[in-house]
Amino acid sequence: MDMQNVVVLGAHGTEAEDVTAVARGNARIEVGAEALEGVARARDVIDALAAKPEPVYGVSTGFGALAVRHISPELRAQLQRSLVRSHAAGMGPRVEREVVRALMFLRLKTLASGRTGVRPVVVETMAAVLNAGITPVVHEYGSLGCSGDLAPLAHCAQVLMGEGEAEGPDGVVRPAAELLAEHGIEAVELREKEGLALINGTDGMLGMLVMACADLAGLFTAADVTAALTLEALLGTDRVLAPELHAIRPHPGQAASADNMRRVLAGSGLTGHHQDDAPRVQDAYSVRCAPQVAGAGRDTLAHARLVADRELAAAIDNPVVTEAGTVESNGNFHGAPVGYVLDFLAIAAADLASIAERRTDRLLDKNRSHGLPPFLADDPGVDSGLMIAQYTQAALVSEMKRLAVPASVDSIPSSAMQEDHVSMGWSAARKLRTAVDALTRVIAVEMFAATRALEIRTTGTELRPAPATAAVLAALRAAGVPGPGRDRFLAPDLAAAEAFVRHGSLVRAAESVTGPLA
Repeated sequence: MDMQNVVVLGAHGTEAEDVTAVARGNARIEVGAEALEGVARARDVIDALAAKPEPVYGVSTGFGALAVRHISPELRAQLQRSLVRSHAAGMGPRVEREVVRALMFLRLKTLASGRTGVRPVVVETMAAVLNAGITPVVHEYGSLGCSGDLAPLAHCAQVLMGEGEAEGPDGVVRPAAELLAEHGIEAVELREKEGLALINGTDGMLGMLVMACADLAGLFTAADVTAALTLEALLGTDRVLAPELHAIRPHPGQAASADNMRRVLAGSGLTGHHQDDAPRVQDAYSVRCAPQVAGAGRDTLAHARLVADRELAAAIDNPVVTEAGTVESNGNFHGAPVGYVLDFLAIAAADLASIAERRTDRLLDKNRSHGLPPFLADDPGVDSGLMIAQYTQAALVSEMKRLAVPASVDSIPSSAMQEDHVSMGWSAARKLRTAVDALTRVIAVEMFAATRALEIRTTGTELRPAPATAAVLAALRAAGVPGPGRDRFLAPDLAAAEAFVRHGSLVRAAESVTGPLA
């Protein structure tokens, strides 16, 4: 992506940063001339096969369980239209705009590879639709993750045909034909193979994976900061963060999390006071083992990104046009590689949320907080403090545990048993999005509680927090999130704390002292 927010799409895949630039940043797309030349060459192969009397799957036959029928030339345009219309069978609420844009961009990436056999005009039209800010209406349900995200992609293909509904750049849903005409885009009359090429890919689940990876990278760093805040507020010891201890068990994610926490706590006047009120040989697992748990999640994220990068370099379609100029059936549309890591990430997110909630609860319990007031209340008994904030956090964690149940272990046969094993990758991606959203809120509640605890701990004493945690406190208060005091309407405060985490302000505040954190 260059400085003008333009993504140039070639024939050899794309990068994760380009996906988020298009999906979230509305970057414009240009398809390279070399890629378009490759698309035209592949189309010549399809045209030659279409002229032959022998049936070729996807070119001159039906689809799925109906692939046994040879389709005569005069019916092939109707075949492609019928394929898209019948597969645009989604139900339920609309999925988010960024998901649809990621899905379309990734399908465009495969079309530009020269492996699908579509005409250049199909590639150019899809790019034009994205650049115009036209977003097809895609529904929650309709993909089994094999043969790819069929129904979601069919709703997008329908818009290229000038059919169905789409959201315009003004956010208003209108007939697709009106939006295309308004932006000077001519609807495409699909020819042999093109309908199939538009719907046969794992683009929806991959797009959601890429965006989830980007979000989780920030949340793992945020969780390291909140874990450090809690350790400090509980007068814990930072000796367990020593590099030599983590070198003994050389997981890279663990080392990165420990290093983050150690840097955030550097210069603290509170750590090491764990023997002041009562003998305490070791801190609780939720504090002491924070790097091990977050680090395992970081390593899971690294594996997920490796899978995503491989998929971003891939060209998913069936059949495909090979470099040798043949057209071959394959099973590359199966979403198992993506579905597995989507489920892995949901598990890692749930466990990270679980340990953060346990730390929060420890801050609120006077029997385990080492001198803090019950529920961090101003006047316990009259005030309830953050008692119900932890309820909300616990409800989120419980939901995340349910969302961590893998979707990819399920399979429901379809298409008259032709498609007898499916990935459910779309479902895995949808629940991961919900889990990532919940994790943001869980981390925000821990931050809200830990910063309040730090202020209570240091007010009227000579104890001083670390420079980095002091910077977080100052930035949080400057953002309008209030500190300790009498009970007040808590939901707006928690919403402001959530925004502080979601927009990266928590990490930026810590990094203003520590420098870049992992």
